[in-house]
Amino acid sequence: MKVVAVYSTKGGVGKTTAAVNLAAEAAADFRVLLWDLDPQGAATYLLQVKPKLKGGIDALVAGESKVRGAIRSTSIRGLDVLPADAGYRDLDLVLDHAKKSEQRIAKILEHVERDYDVVILDCPPGASIVSANAVYSADVVVVPLVPSPLAMRSLEQVTEFVADSVSKAPILAFLSMVDRRKTVHRETVRDLPRSNKAVTNIVVPATVLIERMGAARAPVSSYAPNTEAARSFGELWVRVATVVKAKPRKRKR
Repeated sequence: MKVVAVYSTKGGVGKTTAAVNLAAEAAADFRVLLWDLDPQGAATYLLQVKPKLKGGIDALVAGESKVRGAIRSTSIRGLDVLPADAGYRDLDLVLDHAKKSEQRIAKILEHVERDYDVVILDCPPGASIVSANAVYSADVVVVPLVPSPLAMRSLEQVTEFVADSVSKAPILAFLSMVDRRKTVHRETVRDLPRSNKAVTNIVVPATVLIERMGAARAPVSSYAPNTEAARSFGELWVRVATVVKAKPRKRKR
């Protein structure tokens, strides 16, 4: 089972958008679980899943709640969700009081490692115990970057955060919400991948098609498959799969 943490120290950079679309792309060939770790529950909402965790997050972290019972299916074949609910606001505190607090998410995922090939973790922004758990569990950390003078600072913060953990996960960054009409965006797209090997040349555009996800409650590929945005997420998933060496299994007909 391969674990992909979608993470940024900064909010509003397209993190959840990337997590949902990566999960949908992966589900074409893999059994995928998206774990919504953000208390806002945006990924849960976008995939039309009820935000209710039986027994609460305390029971799940303590091992008193069977994780399989909390997982919900989606309308996308091969994609399930472990939803977030209001209790996730206290997840940092719950993890802080748990034994081996940075390993609790990894321990929970052990219960489903035979059920899924890929797990996508939609992490909350900022440095937290939840984020440390996600990074500890991850085989790769995917970082969306909005093209601006602060993009490098955001990447540096993630790099430092990962370096301070025991994780050996590589960082794979991409440029998100790119508006090529803006000079600074064009320059960042041109220069940043050249100056930092962690930044790919994959560009996700700023487009109303992505904004439509909130109304459609679906990944872009579901309603606009032949667009630049959908192709960009497809390319991003191919890059992620290559990094983690994910090999699809043949599905039973």
